[in-house]
Amino acid sequence: MMIAVGDKLPQATFKTMTADGAKAITTAEIFSGKKVVLFAVPGAFTPTCSNNHLPGYLDNYDAILARGVDTIAVVAVNDVHVMGAWARFSGGEGKILYLADGNGDFVKAIGLDADLSGGGMGLRSKRFSMIVDDGKVTALNVETKPGVDESGAAHILGQLSVLATA
Repeated sequence: MMIAVGDKLPQATFKTMTADGAKAITTAEIFSGKKVVLFAVPGAFTPTCSNNHLPGYLDNYDAILARGVDTIAVVAVNDVHVMGAWARFSGGEGKILYLADGNGDFVKAIGLDADLSGGGMGLRSKRFSMIVDDGKVTALNVETKPGVDESGAAHILGQLSVLATA
């Protein structure tokens, strides 16, 4: 069953790369008491993810934070070393929190996993974005077709503006 607006995120543990190496980080550490924009990509370094999805969040980083967001995070079903390399390569290191969901446990728990084995990619995440306030989903955008539209940074900026006035 897919997570919905109003639901609390389930407990999960990700890996993230730090200056001291790979570190486990939990949903409680990331989301408790914070407003977080979380977006997911099918795979680090893949064309749409690297050329369209992630750059929108990097380009709008300051504008998103200016709307009361504490953290912007990206999750992918990749290992922590791939996510760490993507952070460095993309220029997002130190801005966006790159979360490795290596076995897809988180995306499966929220019902947003995708079977891309037909394309040789295996278990991956659907492309989505959400606004999470103290662990509770306040906005959810799931792409229904290839490309970045509903889950992009421009859409999130609009939602943050609406939520701020509500």
